[in-house]
Amino acid sequence: MKTSYVSNLAIQSAMRLTIQQNQSDLLKATQEQTTGRHYDVGLALGATASRSLNLQREMDRLNSMKTTNAVVTQRLSGSQGALETMAKAAEKVRDTLVTYKGNDAATQLKIQKTEIMGALQTFTAAANTSFNGEFLFSGINTDAKPIADYSTTPPSAAKTAFDSALSTFMAAQIPALTGMDQFSVAQMQDFIKNTVEPMFTGTGWDANWSDASSQNMTSRISASEVIESSTNANAKGFRMFALASVISAELMDRNVTPEVRAAIGVEALQYAEQGIAGLNAERSSLGISESRVKKANTSIEAQLKLVNTHVADLEGIDPIETSTRINTLKVQLETSYTLTSRLQQMSLLNFL
Repeated sequence: MKTSYVSNLAIQSAMRLTIQQNQSDLLKATQEQTTGRHYDVGLALGATASRSLNLQREMDRLNSMKTTNAVVTQRLSGSQGALETMAKAAEKVRDTLVTYKGNDAATQLKIQKTEIMGALQTFTAAANTSFNGEFLFSGINTDAKPIADYSTTPPSAAKTAFDSALSTFMAAQIPALTGMDQFSVAQMQDFIKNTVEPMFTGTGWDANWSDASSQNMTSRISASEVIESSTNANAKGFRMFALASVISAELMDRNVTPEVRAAIGVEALQYAEQGIAGLNAERSSLGISESRVKKANTSIEAQLKLVNTHVADLEGIDPIETSTRINTLKVQLETSYTLTSRLQQMSLLNFL
């Protein structure tokens, strides 16, 4: 009869390896149960892992577009708020002109000028609204302040240009006008229509008022849609409001005849109405863009849900099977710990 030598050290080493393997398997299974996907997707899927990677890239692209759309939505919302403020300022000018129509008292004319200049300052502040360090109404020149302040010390370029144009027009008349009270209705209408208006509708606007680009910001909101996500201070509504404010503030309180003052009021009121209509048109345009972004986000959410479903089908694990495997591994570990403890207690001294 032959006996074989068995070392309890060898048995303990084998048990330690078993414990380490079970611990590793338990860690992986626990992570799978937590994440709901295979611990090693490439190993589990094999050749189909490329499909999973493609779906992950598509998911990243959709999430990136969703994040971009959130910024676009905030930009549009900020623009709408500023345009609403500007429209109210334009309505203030219109209402002031209507309220003080036919009033030639110096004190009333002073109040009228103060209210109109206040509305112009409110308008300018709203037009220079910025978001995330970028001006909303500068077009693609987002780092440039779109509208210059009119009332400044020293006088602004726009104020200087207006005063120069008025002096030049008066000197060019035959005979030359030496005072505002010498203006006729026809001359004042000529001055406003053919001298002042072109300063706001032509190159004078860019030279004296605006540093904005006429090209609006665009944003891609889906794979196939690009929208204008802003407007700019060169739009007609901005120009007409500024024109209405300047001619009413600069001319209405001058020493002109009541007939000339009435003619100025008529022209200013028309420009104010055009400004209000133009600003509301910009608000409508941005409203359409907001609606398109909302629809695009709905589509993106649907696509993300579909992609997530496909990814889950590929990478997902069976939670019941995983839970059973975890329980089995725990039992095996407890058994291994018990056996290891008993092996460590074995000694010949116990049998002597």
